[in-house]
Amino acid sequence: MLFHIKLVIKLFIHCSPFLEPVPAVFCSIKLYVQMKQIISACIFFTLQLATFSSNAQHKISGKIIDALSKAPIEFAIVHIANSTETNTITDKFGEFVIIATTKNSIIQVSFIGYATTSVVADKPDLKISLQPATVNINEIIIVNNGGIRNKFNTVANIDLNLKPVNNSQEILRIVPGLFVAQHAGGGKAEQIFLRGFDIDHGTDIQISVDGMPVNMVSHAHGQGYADAHFIIPETINKIDYGTGPYYAQQGNLNTAGYVNFGTYNNIAQSKVLVEAGRFNTYRALAIIDLIKLNKEKQSAYIAAEMNYGDGPTLNKQNFNRINVFAKYNLALSKYTFITTSLSAFSSKWNASGQVPTRAVDDGTIDRFGSIDPTEGGNTERYNANLIIKSKFKNGATLENQVYYSKYKFNLYSNFTFFLNNPIDGDQINQAESRNIFGLHSKYNHKKKFNSFTLSSTYGLGVRNDITNNSQLSNTNKRILIDYIKLGDIKETNAFAYLQQQVNIGKFSVDAGVRLDYLHFNYFDKLSTSQLPAQGKAIVTPKLNIQYNFTNTIQAYVKAGKGFHSNDTRVVTANNGNQILPAAYGGDIGIMIKPTKNLLLNIAVWYLNLDQEFVYVGDAGIVEPSGKTRREGIDIIARYQFNKYFFGNLNLNFTKPRAIDEPKGNNFIPLAPTATSTGGLFYKKNIGFNGGLSYRYIKNRSANEDNSIIAKGYFLLDATINYTKSKYEFGFNIENMLNSNWNEAQFETTSRLRTETTAVTEIHFTPGVPFFLKAKLTVFF
Repeated sequence: MLFHIKLVIKLFIHCSPFLEPVPAVFCSIKLYVQMKQIISACIFFTLQLATFSSNAQHKISGKIIDALSKAPIEFAIVHIANSTETNTITDKFGEFVIIATTKNSIIQVSFIGYATTSVVADKPDLKISLQPATVNINEIIIVNNGGIRNKFNTVANIDLNLKPVNNSQEILRIVPGLFVAQHAGGGKAEQIFLRGFDIDHGTDIQISVDGMPVNMVSHAHGQGYADAHFIIPETINKIDYGTGPYYAQQGNLNTAGYVNFGTYNNIAQSKVLVEAGRFNTYRALAIIDLIKLNKEKQSAYIAAEMNYGDGPTLNKQNFNRINVFAKYNLALSKYTFITTSLSAFSSKWNASGQVPTRAVDDGTIDRFGSIDPTEGGNTERYNANLIIKSKFKNGATLENQVYYSKYKFNLYSNFTFFLNNPIDGDQINQAESRNIFGLHSKYNHKKKFNSFTLSSTYGLGVRNDITNNSQLSNTNKRILIDYIKLGDIKETNAFAYLQQQVNIGKFSVDAGVRLDYLHFNYFDKLSTSQLPAQGKAIVTPKLNIQYNFTNTIQAYVKAGKGFHSNDTRVVTANNGNQILPAAYGGDIGIMIKPTKNLLLNIAVWYLNLDQEFVYVGDAGIVEPSGKTRREGIDIIARYQFNKYFFGNLNLNFTKPRAIDEPKGNNFIPLAPTATSTGGLFYKKNIGFNGGLSYRYIKNRSANEDNSIIAKGYFLLDATINYTKSKYEFGFNIENMLNSNWNEAQFETTSRLRTETTAVTEIHFTPGVPFFLKAKLTVFF
């Protein structure tokens, strides 16, 4: 196994000579190898407890593909018929190996969104095609050797099949327990809530697409800023997610959880879509299959999307967004594949900003009015992503990924109006230009024995962010007055991890450890001074244990340490102290199918976050943030009434508190205490289909002593479609009850032009009223 680590290290050194702090990382490799040896010893001891089966063994291998697109299917469940324990899942190549006790066994293959298929294993190497079909919860079994991730992927992919989405906000809402709010008409990244965190725009959740990071560290607007609007929703075919800091392959910002979206490698057919709706809203989309023959050898498609909308505000948003995405796959050999993708994203908008409650109550402005109508901004992102996957004769796989992003951001906001500048107002501009380079190499090896399986994963990688002219400035009607902050940032994150998973009968033990080294560099252009660079390493152990009572009941325990880095401007200003605040968490949960058509997941959890210092991007200052504790219960339910009728429910209850503050003053502002999403869906591939969905968030404290409340809301949305093989038309209704609701809310101290004293109260972004949109899609 040590050879595997050395192999990846050599590749890493060869591919990353341009990175300054890499030598510091390799000073820690000895520690890394020692940790690997400790974990391997623990796994070896566990293996000694296993007893070997004396029955005859028959090895069955094969590959599972989509019958239409010919793409391999990862995470498909392969099960020996009439067996309560013998099952496995397919790897990234769609391949599997399973052991049967009799010749010519019947194996069943199932995956969400496909018809379950049964075949006789009458030859050693099978090739099985799955036909797309309606979701069938009845056929889902809870496997043990899929690891801790597989059950969450199952739930997310059920939802993705039942409720196809056509905007990036809805893509995030597919993730159970994740709640989002938009407060710039689709221009800014969403405000995210998860597990009692007001994550802002991404500080405590790691988001990626095809393994490429979405989050921006040391961003001009906020740490971990995750603008996912460059994703075209119709290109997403799987969602890998997990809550808590329990996953060795996820690093910086993975405290409350992570989400990795996966795009289609191959598409079954081309399509063109047009939409039009209220508030002068338009959208056009085209996804074109470029290679229709021999798709197992190579495939390619291109997707393009255009959005425009004025929004419900009196000040027209003039929102424009254009996305282009292209992907190409090539099989160099039977076991070597190249996947490359390119994307371009550009967006600009006007915004009405956050509305002070008092100005609406006294009639100064309309609920959809504005104090500063010149807010808004523009942003761009260009991505290149290359992944090479290889599989060796012994079944081991090596995956190498290289990515690059070019990013620009420019945002005008006004939160306090005339508090600081009674003449020109308090409008600010946050802007930056950034280049991101990344490399990630991952080696996987699985060893099957008579009664257990040992899976090993070793990874190395680096991410380098180079940000030019990161600024915060005072402006008036988007014209510069003066700079508050201006500088160049270089931040590098090099990492290594190992993960060992052993499956012994009904047990699955997944132990991992991760080493991250971060290097921070800031050049202050206002003082023309180079602040001392800072660097620090952090080790984060992870442990996941599962026990399958049957194929319908699984219990699990998770524990681990995660972290999110502080903004570079905090790190250098604070001389490297408390720059990597850690999070410590634990879950106890159960996944159960009490009946064939009901799937339940219930988890009780806690998460502690260390004291940190936060860079406030809206003010350009550093503020302390104390230790916090969050504990809660998550409930996920999926129910199938009949072949085409489904229901889903997510319930999340949390108690978020500051640890070192006195009772009554220990509330965490805007931290959610109760959220819920769910709906009823009628899903039929041909004919009418649609559904009703809701989202709910309870009233929550907007400040530390609970004296100011951010109002909760309940919203009901609906969709109805009529689908045929060559076309589909339908309607989408948001806020069908036409509720008056506040989407984003903040406790803010502000002063209006006519006021002599400041007022502290809720400022809010009004939620969209009743909204109707029609669409037409043509398939070819």
